[in-house]
Amino acid sequence: MHLTKITDLSKKEILEIFDIAKDLNFQHLNTGQNQEHFKNKSIAMIFEKPSLRTKVAFEVAATQLGGNAIYLSSPEILTSGSNIQGRESISDIAKNLENFADIILARVFSHKTIQELAENSQIPVINGLCDLHHPTQTLADLYTIWDLHSGFPKDLKVTFIGDGCNTANSLMLGCDIFGIKFSISTPKGYEISEKITQLAKHKFQSTNNPKKAVKNTDIIYTDTWISMGLEDEFKKRLKIFKPYQVNSELLSHAKHSAKIMHCLPAHRGEEITAEVIDSPASIVFKQSKARLLIAKALLKFLT
Repeated sequence: MHLTKITDLSKKEILEIFDIAKDLNFQHLNTGQNQEHFKNKSIAMIFEKPSLRTKVAFEVAATQLGGNAIYLSSPEILTSGSNIQGRESISDIAKNLENFADIILARVFSHKTIQELAENSQIPVINGLCDLHHPTQTLADLYTIWDLHSGFPKDLKVTFIGDGCNTANSLMLGCDIFGIKFSISTPKGYEISEKITQLAKHKFQSTNNPKKAVKNTDIIYTDTWISMGLEDEFKKRLKIFKPYQVNSELLSHAKHSAKIMHCLPAHRGEEITAEVIDSPASIVFKQSKARLLIAKALLKFLT
């Protein structure tokens, strides 16, 4: 199977991945190592976009499970698939990589690239991020919440503040799978697209008022306002998104027990203040650790 978007997985499959992640974490904490579930296997990792957490998490995951990871930057294989811009088509890249590796991970600009890799690959393709989806991040996010509460509490509410981007898309769809209440507050014109909302089975709250969105929420989640590829909009977005900063004033409108999440990298002083991200309410770096746990779980689950 492929993981092109979070909805490729069922609730049962996600919970199975969580159980694997928890077991592998327990095993590593208690013995200092993991069983070699990925022994003599390889993951080929295509990166059109730079990465810290995705790259390191999957490289370390493959190593700790007895396998290896092969990093392929865009200039090395030029995944555009264009005869002018690329060395070979995306379909040919997929068919070649399945001869050598056991899993393909791709962090790319366009979801179309992910789809074409998956359509032409007989080995699992994992979407490590694209313009529309970020399923591995959402698995880590939901695992962090699940592990914190030993499950998903009834009436749990997750609120996203900021840009209706790929991270927000996947988080909304992940919450939808579990029937978790989801709220999002974005500036007008930056909402989650209808193309994505049509994939959801449950209604969710969308508002341009961040104070309204965080009312009675358990989790406040934010992401950078300037995603990769949107750097030319920096000054414009800083002005538009300023009222959507996650700061102590915004937190005063949420539950006193609300936790703070951010997928990172964080631009302190922009979408979130240092005071908040470093506060006791922050579980941001638990999320970061979960990226490794989910990476290991996916390597075992998919092979």
